Amino acid sequence: MKKKVAMLATNGFEEVELTSPKEAMEKEGFQVDIISDKSGKIKAWDKDKWSKEYKVDHTLDKVSAGDYHALVLPGGVMNPDNLRTNEEALEFVRDFFKQKKPVAAICHAAWTLINAEVVKGREMTSYHTIRKDLENAGAKWVDKEVVVDSGFVTSRNPDDLPAFNKKVIEEIKEGKHEEQHA
Repeated sequence: MKKKVAMLATNGFEEVELTSPKEAMEKEGFQVDIISDKSGKIKAWDKDKWSKEYKVDHTLDKVSAGDYHALVLPGGVMNPDNLRTNEEALEFVRDFFKQKKPVAAICHAAWTLINAEVVKGREMTSYHTIRKDLENAGAKWVDKEVVVDSGFVTSRNPDDLPAFNKKVIEEIKEGKHEEQHA
């Protein structure tokens, strides 16, 4: 059965943090859909400037966690800052944890996870500037290129993408994780 993966993003996602995992997962034969709060296209951010637009496959109101085997959250600063105030996006994220499915987040994407209230007691990493945000939300923050906690994969920044992509694919192939929790 072909694995289906949701990538949740909105305007301002860090381009390589979406394109690199998406390409790696598609190379493995996974179907990867871009899910957003907006229909049409969303605009990428490339380090310090706006970049290309990417087609949204489905909007949040048309999908559920039950439609997918895993969730991947790209970072960037604007993207998770907008998603963390969207209750529909937060519920979508929570449902992956409730269904014990793999979830992966890189860089600032942890902001969305904090507001979804799924980080307490979890070992994680992120971009260094949001370390205190995660610790204040109850996560155990570590400075490693990739951290896996029962199907929950996190990485710090684009430099970590090779390790991140490898672990994301591994966790998706493993499937549900009974220890996965919010």
